[in-house]
Amino acid sequence: MKIVTLNQILNALPAIDLIDVIEQGFIAYSKGEVVVPPVGEMIFEEPPGDVHIKYGYIRSDDHFVIKIASGFYNNPGLGLPSSGGMMLLFSQKTGQPLAALLDEGKLTDLRTAAAGAIAAKHLAPTHVRRIGIVGTGIQARLQLRQLKSVTTCRAATVWGRSQENLAEYREEMEKDGFEITTTQNSDQVAAECNLIVTATPSTEPLLRAEHIRPGTHITAVGADGPHKQELDSAILKMADVLVADSIAQCLERGEIFRALQNRQIAKEDLLELGNVISGASEGRTSDEQITIADLTGVAVQDIQIAKAVYAGLGG
Repeated sequence: MKIVTLNQILNALPAIDLIDVIEQGFIAYSKGEVVVPPVGEMIFEEPPGDVHIKYGYIRSDDHFVIKIASGFYNNPGLGLPSSGGMMLLFSQKTGQPLAALLDEGKLTDLRTAAAGAIAAKHLAPTHVRRIGIVGTGIQARLQLRQLKSVTTCRAATVWGRSQENLAEYREEMEKDGFEITTTQNSDQVAAECNLIVTATPSTEPLLRAEHIRPGTHITAVGADGPHKQELDSAILKMADVLVADSIAQCLERGEIFRALQNRQIAKEDLLELGNVISGASEGRTSDEQITIADLTGVAVQDIQIAKAVYAGLGG
């Protein structure tokens, strides 16, 4: 079994087209070609944190993957990253372990950000006048960077709770070529932006329905468990197009789960991202529509990125 260090992984990543790799995974998933068992999950209270175990395989493939990813949200105050974990790659033919990718959560972060860019690629309005980012953490930064590949917009309004974190975010992302406006009022994000990404571990809504304008696309990333929520459920009721990365998974977690609980939407309202990518389902058809993608994180993303890294290292 190969032990693959973070540095080796980072060296392999530039040669990988993450958008294409993850898109193909979503298409295969929506075609029923992927076996993904229910998410394993542990929730911690003191200190606050969660651990997700996601795993699965693509039929007729050579590998299966087990991924462990953690998020402990007080870690930055200790000088530690908030996310961590690893991916384990096995032979689907023999069950033998092939590689332990010691990615420290970086591959999970990147595959999540790539999924956000894919959602925007297929659902954002033709002209993105301004990008809204709700959150200031690692994922909030990666989401904005990945959007470079699918939109020419480089202006963003960013919401955060801490002025210090907002200042750090602005300084870092302006070096990447973005013009950043910061705010501690999330209503300002909704008022100014027609492509919005939410990327926080919030358990209470941060965006309200009355502030969402026609033509807006929202990619909801942070609510990857049943206890989290970033969007007022009435926003999902407003949506002309409502897309789940996995319908089965979103029935049990994320914004869609909450909106179903609150009786704002029905299962029949849902499309699946892989079908929108492939054209089997119709996504946005007008720049006046409100579209929402609920990304709870599907094991096929982990399968695809782990396989790509392993292949890039000569596996």
